[in-house]
Amino acid sequence: MEYLYWSLIVLMFIIAFVGLVYPIIPSVVFIVAGFVLYGFLFDFSKLTITFWIIEGMFVAILFAADYLTNLVGVKKFGGSKAAIWGSTIGLIIGPFVIPILGIILGPFIGAVIAELIVHKKDFSSSMKSGVGSLIGFISGVVAKGVLQLIMIGYFLIVIL
Repeated sequence: MEYLYWSLIVLMFIIAFVGLVYPIIPSVVFIVAGFVLYGFLFDFSKLTITFWIIEGMFVAILFAADYLTNLVGVKKFGGSKAAIWGSTIGLIIGPFVIPILGIILGPFIGAVIAELIVHKKDFSSSMKSGVGSLIGFISGVVAKGVLQLIMIGYFLIVIL
């Protein structure tokens, strides 16, 4: 039965990593679900208040990293708030419109369209904002992936 329990916990962590590229999946919820599942299936005693405080700080850092990487990416390339919103909308809709490629193209196209429509920028400037959005998205995936690995690594150190 222990193998089944561990399989469920690992499945939670795998889903969390899928959520890095599919933003409709709330990654942090699945990581925390893995921790809580461990507590219910095995033992909460190893998951002390210190553990939850440290993991809570990582959750806050994850949210900040998600927001800041996109913001910095777009702003650095001259994008506006409209490009950030367009990028976010493109990130959510893109994978449904263009499976697999929509993950990358969605934020790019969303930022470009937002700049063209909202701020009436020329195509070249809008493309720069799109590139910034793409760089922000990729940076965010890498940063969040590293943070998630640290969270899971700390969890394993605590329970093993």
